[in-house]
Amino acid sequence: MEEATKPTESKNFIHAFIDEDLASGGQFEGMTVHTRFPPEPNGYLHIGHCKALCIDFGTAEKFGGLCNLRMDDTNPAKEDTEYVGAIQDDIHWLGFDWGDRFFYGSDYFEKTYEMAVALIKKGLAYVCELTPDEFRAYRGDIGTPARAPWRDRPIEESLDLFARMRAGEFAEGQYTLRAKIDLASGNFNLRDPALYRIRYVEHHRQGSKWCIYPMYDFAHPIQDALEGITHSLCSLEYEAHRPLYDWVVSNVPIPNRKPRQIEFARLNINYTVMSKRKLRQLVEEGRVSGWDDPRMPTLCGLRRRGYTHHSIRDFAERIGVSKSDSVVDYALLEACLRDDLNAHAQRVMAVLRPVKLIITNYPADKREVFQIENNPNRPEDGTRAVHFSREVYVESDDFLETPVPKYKRLYPDGPECRLKGAYLIKCTGCKRNDDGSIAEIYAEYDPDSSGGDPSDGRKVKGATIHWVDAATAVDAEVRLYDTLFSDPDPDGGDKNFLDCLNPQSLEVLTGCKLEASLAETPMPARAKDVPAYQFMRLGYFCPDNRDCTPAHLVFNRAVSLKDSFKSAK
Repeated sequence: MEEATKPTESKNFIHAFIDEDLASGGQFEGMTVHTRFPPEPNGYLHIGHCKALCIDFGTAEKFGGLCNLRMDDTNPAKEDTEYVGAIQDDIHWLGFDWGDRFFYGSDYFEKTYEMAVALIKKGLAYVCELTPDEFRAYRGDIGTPARAPWRDRPIEESLDLFARMRAGEFAEGQYTLRAKIDLASGNFNLRDPALYRIRYVEHHRQGSKWCIYPMYDFAHPIQDALEGITHSLCSLEYEAHRPLYDWVVSNVPIPNRKPRQIEFARLNINYTVMSKRKLRQLVEEGRVSGWDDPRMPTLCGLRRRGYTHHSIRDFAERIGVSKSDSVVDYALLEACLRDDLNAHAQRVMAVLRPVKLIITNYPADKREVFQIENNPNRPEDGTRAVHFSREVYVESDDFLETPVPKYKRLYPDGPECRLKGAYLIKCTGCKRNDDGSIAEIYAEYDPDSSGGDPSDGRKVKGATIHWVDAATAVDAEVRLYDTLFSDPDPDGGDKNFLDCLNPQSLEVLTGCKLEASLAETPMPARAKDVPAYQFMRLGYFCPDNRDCTPAHLVFNRAVSLKDSFKSAK
């Protein structure tokens, strides 16, 4: 596993609260800061989880503390061991580690049950017979208390019914266990919330051992307390649940000091959705190729697209930690990747929409090799050998038979242009196919301009053009990705998010021509950064970590470059 990125020294409001707790007289004076990251294994982690992940593990790093990884598997309906392994891979990919502190919420089922029994014995919980519809109808309103007809059920009767619920004697929905708190509370989470419900669902670890399952608001604070968590960091939607969290840890018998819950704003990004339910729907309906589809906001999808763990952590750092919800522009995520790859990615040449360029005055039997630098930002990366001959491929967009204003690329009798690292050429004409498309472009070169610079020092008015030697080029499939949704707010208002899918989110190009060095592209590991390349003038690309093989090269565009000219063809 790659060494974790060094934590920053910045301080946010969470760090300020923790400083207070650790100070003399503070709640956790003299104690080790202990956080946890508790994902539910019912899907793959996405970029929204990444913020919480970086806060949980990063806070522990900053204070020299510990962070547990706990699978919140108390709702068995959609949970699976497949997701457990994927979550672990994603966390390791980002450079974090939990050591030997890996747990499952289901590890605490017996202890949680015992604590529920203890609440019943204290007169703080009771078995209720309201149906879900009745529960909602009896919930009350502002100024109108909730109703709970079974609230005064005798303790012994509740104990008996709760034991029989566990034994599987009743149907789903027939009974629930509810906390006895405050039916008139202005916080509806305290109006005798449900603690347990009956579910006849196979659990991915417990099998059919249990048919009653604790609600998240009951199980989670108990799990935190049992693990000795000092600071339970969670997203802002749990702020209204904090009084219930505190009520649970104050009224159940726990061996450790009560943890403190602190909330932060969750991450929202435009042009995507963050609901695992909706992401699962995209997968199950075949609207994407899987959880790791490069258009998905999942970490495995972003990794497959070419995002690096450094860029993701940089993104999390840049957006910061706040108490106010906001929407982050997807362009910021792209900028983080572009900054990272600009510094580290090897430059290569690839032609995505090739047309053959024949240099008519270049000897037909001549072959040359030019040394071209791998990365101008990193001289230590050296150079690589690039073959050159009479016939090369160039982008079809780099030629116009009839130029438009300000066009400085190839056209008959146009300006001299540079073939990157090779020679100056001047276009002399073209040949068309029967359908009118360009079959070949013709040009002449200046033999005294090796390396792309004229020997007489004259000014070159045309553009520098990338190319690929036709004799040694390797074929590849290239996938150009855009945002999965064309609407910046696919979840907003009364929209059906499926109606906002972007029909141009994927363009597949076949017959692309790549320089010969890419024939030896290392096949990327599924849970590692994929090797990234800058295809000169085109963007940053990486081999697909699922489909790319030595026999069939497949590259994904991770992020584009800014193009100063858009062809008007």
